[in-house]
Amino acid sequence: MVKAKKHLGQHFLKDFNIARKIVGSLTDQNNYQQIVEIGPGTGVLTQYLIQQNWKDITLFEIDEESVEYLKKKIGDTRNLHIYHKDFLKANLDELFPEPFGLIGNFPYNISSQIFFKLLETRQKVPELVGMVQREVAERICANEGSKTYGILSVLIGAYYERKLLFKVPNHVFLPPPKVTSAVIRLKRKSQTNLDCDENLFFRIVKQGFQNRRKTLRNALKPINLPSELTKQEVFGLRAEQLSIPQFINLVKKIESFGRT
Repeated sequence: MVKAKKHLGQHFLKDFNIARKIVGSLTDQNNYQQIVEIGPGTGVLTQYLIQQNWKDITLFEIDEESVEYLKKKIGDTRNLHIYHKDFLKANLDELFPEPFGLIGNFPYNISSQIFFKLLETRQKVPELVGMVQREVAERICANEGSKTYGILSVLIGAYYERKLLFKVPNHVFLPPPKVTSAVIRLKRKSQTNLDCDENLFFRIVKQGFQNRRKTLRNALKPINLPSELTKQEVFGLRAEQLSIPQFINLVKKIESFGRT
């Protein structure tokens, strides 16, 4: 059996019912025929993916011991590929010319980075089902006015429908983590692009939340917006008070004054 490694954030799921439920949460398979699993570990989720009718299954596993175990347990078949690679460093556009889904019991120490990686390749990923720390799941699914509402809430919510599906207790893992986990599902919205400059949107959202206690007028000072613009009422609000449509409208206001 593979030994979980703390520095890789490994906590192996041992409850087969939960594993089956996670895989069964994929609902949008008409829009993609390839599935990518991040951090398969001992293959608890993988065994249920194999039972489904996927054109291709790709596993990204950074742990060499897990890779060897998976090769012995399930092999490297015609439609199943095991990459001994860091998912975060992979060129997904190059590896996957067609749309693909994402699934996994995500390592806790890189879960937020996985979601930023998702945003980079959002045009290719119609759906994600992942298990993360409960706090991360709640942050991603939060709406304006919530204390947990932040950068990931806005950026992911701009492109995906977000849903926290169910919570997972720590005793179903080996070794048990010190936190509760949760499974979330993200489904790509039908509108593929935002009605604003998307690069500027990312920049404004990130800058706005870096000093979340400040009003946008002060939080956005490093961007050097025209003083005439920042006198408008919306700049007297804090980032956590703006809904996603309000953020988009804010970016459009900034665009109307000329690109920064």
